[in-house]
Amino acid sequence: MDDYEVVAEELSKLTDKWRDLETRVAEVEKVNARLEDAALTTARALGEVSRHWDAVYDAMRRADKLDKQISAERDHDAARPRRDESTD
Repeated sequence: MDDYEVVAEELSKLTDKWRDLETRVAEVEKVNARLEDAALTTARALGEVSRHWDAVYDAMRRADKLDKQISAERDHDAARPRRDESTD
């Protein structure tokens, strides 16, 4: 076999390897695009969950504040007759 035949054969092998690599890179790029879409979807979903829990905590704080206000008013109303008795 002559040198040019050896070189031609090696070039042919390299060409096949190059095509395989291009195919694999194209597949990786497709997978990467799907992963990026999934990451965006996940980020949006986590944002929604975060907003939901913020609303839950705000509602709990409002309820707690209202409960304390009602409790204070009830205590104040309960103490009024005793205060009136002591001023008589």
